[in-house]
Amino acid sequence: MRLQDRIAIVTGGGSGFGAGIVRKFAAEGAQVVVADINGEAARIVADETGGHAVRADVADAEGVRAMVAETLGRFGRIDIMVNNAGVTHLPAPMEEIDEADFDRVLAVNCKSVYLIAREIVPLMKQAGRGSIVNIASTAGVSPRPRLNWYNASKGWLITATRAMAVELAPFGIRVNALNPVAGETPLLKSFMGEDTPEMRAKFLATIPIGRFSTPEDLGNAACFLASDEASMITGVALEVDGGRCI
Repeated sequence: MRLQDRIAIVTGGGSGFGAGIVRKFAAEGAQVVVADINGEAARIVADETGGHAVRADVADAEGVRAMVAETLGRFGRIDIMVNNAGVTHLPAPMEEIDEADFDRVLAVNCKSVYLIAREIVPLMKQAGRGSIVNIASTAGVSPRPRLNWYNASKGWLITATRAMAVELAPFGIRVNALNPVAGETPLLKSFMGEDTPEMRAKFLATIPIGRFSTPEDLGNAACFLASDEASMITGVALEVDGGRCI
């Protein structure tokens, strides 16, 4: 019970890696707010894990304020923040990506972290403790062609994680990131462009361990970084990628 009685928010918690993180946190004793733009998906995962569902668009300032206010109203504090919500654009040459797709990727993958920090960092400073876990990607370390602006957004998130860690360490707040490789999530088809056996084989050939990241992989790693076992770890971008970035 490494997260006993901790209050955690997991964005994008209604599916994929986020749902895996919610399940692990709940199993380790945390009270989890499952935030997702898909309110029904959030409710299903929350019902399964004994958590609390919140429909939230984390790229919208008012949506973030409402998510934080609801969490405080119900639990009184926020101990752990997992910024997991993310989107991508379909694979294409960088100059052909539509401006609306670019704006959406940057809003969800980057701006949301700023909006959430603006709300929760003052609370964690006042408490003198807190753990933030950002879900970045191997794309921010070893970019794949034709996913240029998604790659860039995850590179931004890795740098933001390190910058946040340095600034917030004196206040007892740790900030770390996870870099998964592609996994069995709703984004997998978007990464590949098409979900075929041939395309999967091509992707898997780049992963030495020979499989995709799973929600359980991310849940286990996020739990460690959020727990007191990692009390001396901050500013790390931990690769959960089966050797993809070697």
